[in-house]
Amino acid sequence: MSAVSLRKILNKKDLPSLLHKLVYQFNIAIDVELVDGTKLISIGEQTTKNRYPIEVSGEIIGWVVGKEQATLLATLLSFLAKQEAEKKELAKELLERYQEIDLFEDISTQLTTSLDTRQIAQLVLQELSQLIESSAGMILLLSPDATAFEIIAEFGIFFDHSQPEPGKGIIGNIVQSNRAELINDVQADPRLEGQKNVSALICVPLRAKERVLGAIAIGTPKTDSYMAEHLKLVSIFASQTAIAIDKAMLYEQSTQAAVQAKAQTQRLQQALHELQLAQTKLIQSEKMSSLGQLIAGVAHEINNPVNFIYGNLRYVAEYAQDLLHLLEKYQKFLPVAPPELESELDNIDLEFIMQDLPKLLDSMKLGTGRIVEIVQSLKNFSRHDEAEMKAVNIHDGIDGTLMILHHRLKAAIRRPKIEIVKDYAKLPLIECYPGQLNQVFMNILANAIDALEEGMDDEEISPPTAQITIRTEFFDNQWVVICIADNGPGMKEEVIRRIYDPFFTTKEVGKGTGLGMAISYQIVVDKHRGILKCRSQPGEGTEFWIQIPVNCALADAAKEQNSNSASPTSTIESSATSDADGFIPSTAPMLKPTDLLIRHTQLIQRLSHHSPSVEAASPDQLYQMFQHHPISLKLYATLLSWFCCSNPTQIRH
Repeated sequence: MSAVSLRKILNKKDLPSLLHKLVYQFNIAIDVELVDGTKLISIGEQTTKNRYPIEVSGEIIGWVVGKEQATLLATLLSFLAKQEAEKKELAKELLERYQEIDLFEDISTQLTTSLDTRQIAQLVLQELSQLIESSAGMILLLSPDATAFEIIAEFGIFFDHSQPEPGKGIIGNIVQSNRAELINDVQADPRLEGQKNVSALICVPLRAKERVLGAIAIGTPKTDSYMAEHLKLVSIFASQTAIAIDKAMLYEQSTQAAVQAKAQTQRLQQALHELQLAQTKLIQSEKMSSLGQLIAGVAHEINNPVNFIYGNLRYVAEYAQDLLHLLEKYQKFLPVAPPELESELDNIDLEFIMQDLPKLLDSMKLGTGRIVEIVQSLKNFSRHDEAEMKAVNIHDGIDGTLMILHHRLKAAIRRPKIEIVKDYAKLPLIECYPGQLNQVFMNILANAIDALEEGMDDEEISPPTAQITIRTEFFDNQWVVICIADNGPGMKEEVIRRIYDPFFTTKEVGKGTGLGMAISYQIVVDKHRGILKCRSQPGEGTEFWIQIPVNCALADAAKEQNSNSASPTSTIESSATSDADGFIPSTAPMLKPTDLLIRHTQLIQRLSHHSPSVEAASPDQLYQMFQHHPISLKLYATLLSWFCCSNPTQIRH
């Protein structure tokens, strides 16, 4: 039955009236009939039996009966029927296209929601199997080197015992040629290799950005089962699939890149952390070596002559006493001196000498005794000859440090005396590195004095009495605590958390390196397995808590035996908040790349402070400047080595 209805054509508006006008114009009579003879229109009295067909695409859908002029009406109606048929065909195509668009929009939505290549492939094959008759299907991906296929989704049995290879067989050649094909007789194809379970197949390469990713193929055991529209449909699916798979692969690559970047960042952070430790140890080693050698040398040079003087003062006092006693005897036996001697005695004021000489000798003995104490304090502080652990009295180290800082504690023109309050507990001898612990005491006490002097300059926060309190405590039979507190201006929490960062300082360039507390952290926490923490509030002073084990060697051994268990240090350091007493634990700062560059800038700034012309200096002149500041040179070389070398040389101490 024809898709075009002649009855509907004749019912169109204005067509019957047009036919009546044409009939009257030609002066004829006509009848319009269906194929079965049913009359639809009759105009005038029919006098002939001539019949002229009304055709659409070779199919007769009706007749025009009349004289010869009726052929024109038959042609007109055939033309109108053809137009109607084309409209119907176009409407059908539009409907199919709309259905396809709706279908692919739904599939595209599903594909874009997935970033798993196998899930995408399985979804596509599932939709294809419902739209096109097929017994088997698969989606293959090419390996990165294009030497093998990987089947990421399939249904049915396409191959018995093998799978396609690039450049071999029907599918391998189709992928290599990058051209979709429809084959309705697989067994007759010359490219056939091995037994196939399909007789007809459609294979379309998956293309994305001018790159072949793989192929999609479906098949059926029936020959001549597929038509061009099936190939077109599979091609559309292949296009959508390629886009989705390419996006999924890019996402997977970006995920892997992110993981690698994260791992690289962690390695960089670890490297920067090791660099920070190397920096601190380098400066500490350089500073302690220079300071220790200087102090030990000065103490040694002073010690011998001072001991000679101090030791002989006793004999000088005895000799002077004997001479004075002898002089008194002479005066008793010779009460009247000769005139020449009387004049000499008046000139030298013998009576005053006899009274003042013993006092002078006592003052000299007291002064030389003070020098002996200072020399001993210098030796105790430097401990230059004590590289190994030694059992010492920690109070001696504190007192020796205070002796060295005595000149800064005394009253000056612009400020009063800084009072030292000691609250010492009875402590056992401590196995430690005494010279390094003395350096910790020196750093903290010097910072406390700096803070108090700063507070004295500011009348609003200046304390009525500048005071440093030193308290010691022994608890749990294994720990010694030294608390050093001042009543200076105090610090904000964000400053406390950065004081252990190498080269961070609140002082002006040239007045502080920012290394003191970083070195103290290394000595207390890393070297002695102890705890270093601080509490402070603006306007309320600052207190440092130094906690070290009585026997550092035993603490080290215990840590090695139980490396997975958390030590007191690690427990405290893991906390990002202050403890119940308000102390904020010390943490080793992890330097970021930007921090490393900041350190670079700070080094140059410190160098330019001593040499203002550094910006315009040549490389040779820069090197000469560094020669005058060897610590900066070594540190700068270390910084550059970490930027330029993948495996920088380890710094040896």
